[in-house]
Amino acid sequence: MAKRTVDRLLAQRVPTQVVCSNAARMVWQEELEVSFNETLLDWQEDPSFDFHPVGDLRAPIASGTYPTAGMVVVPCSMNSIASIAHGISSNLLTRAADVCLKERRPLVLVPRETPLHGIHLENMLTLSRLGAVVLPPEPAFYLRPKSIEDVVDFVVGRIMVALGIDDALPDDLQYKDRPD
Repeated sequence: MAKRTVDRLLAQRVPTQVVCSNAARMVWQEELEVSFNETLLDWQEDPSFDFHPVGDLRAPIASGTYPTAGMVVVPCSMNSIASIAHGISSNLLTRAADVCLKERRPLVLVPRETPLHGIHLENMLTLSRLGAVVLPPEPAFYLRPKSIEDVVDFVVGRIMVALGIDDALPDDLQYKDRPD
């Protein structure tokens, strides 16, 4: 979902800054058929794209004075959720999320783990109360997805709506058989 989210942002010409944790790089390698570095090379061809190492706390997005339209953490580990919920800004990812909260900018978190225990739920509730959107990557089975790509596209569409980039989901991602 991370790759598809960035691809969608860039396709819509949204200035996009990416931070990728070391753990996310490992998961990327396991789950996708291309390495993060290869994808990064492709994205860097787009003038709307910037990349910052996770340890670079001097990156512009670490400051509230740098204007951003918001942030999405996709996927978001429970470690990152806990750090963000408790103001622990030990890397650029958690610091940039903290900046979004303090500046009241959209922050969308797409949790990765399941099942969840009480601490996970409390941390997500804390973040929700602070204004973050917790957006579990739930498939919309009522749309009768035919592939994993359909599910991913639905979740990415929900991310775009939560960020305020799109006003509504595309027609092919909306439930049409409900009464008005």
